[in-house]
Amino acid sequence: MGKASDRGVFMSTSTSTDASVNTSMEIAGHPVSKGVASGEILISDTPISFLGGINPNTGEITERNHPKKGVSIADRVFLFPHGKGSTVGSYIIYSLKKNGVAPCAMINLTSETIVAVGAIIADIPLVDRLKEDPFTVFHDGDLVKVDGTVGYVTRK
Repeated sequence: MGKASDRGVFMSTSTSTDASVNTSMEIAGHPVSKGVASGEILISDTPISFLGGINPNTGEITERNHPKKGVSIADRVFLFPHGKGSTVGSYIIYSLKKNGVAPCAMINLTSETIVAVGAIIADIPLVDRLKEDPFTVFHDGDLVKVDGTVGYVTRK
């Protein structure tokens, strides 16, 4: 089994001796946009502008000098600190969904209005303010489940 800590983190123990096997972990956070989705996590440690920073037709990061430039957020759980830039970013998130290239879910340190509204109108699960620093807990490619209704992120 596992044990819950007072910080809102649940870790299960693993009987595997393979060091490459991650233990499952559930971290409580703040629900922003309802829904549940699972997928491979894509981590950006820098904020992003959806207007001009993401191609709404392909889901590719196009922001100049962005460390993940050229990578697609489509069907991924997109973890980034927060959005930046124009309020039109909300509609870019909606366009990503309509074009079938949106992230399946998003995680922020703190969601600001642009990303929160975009996630809500596009029906993309979004959680922020996790009890643990997601940039130290998760790694690119981890399989995670985001529950934006309850406010949990689970590494599988």
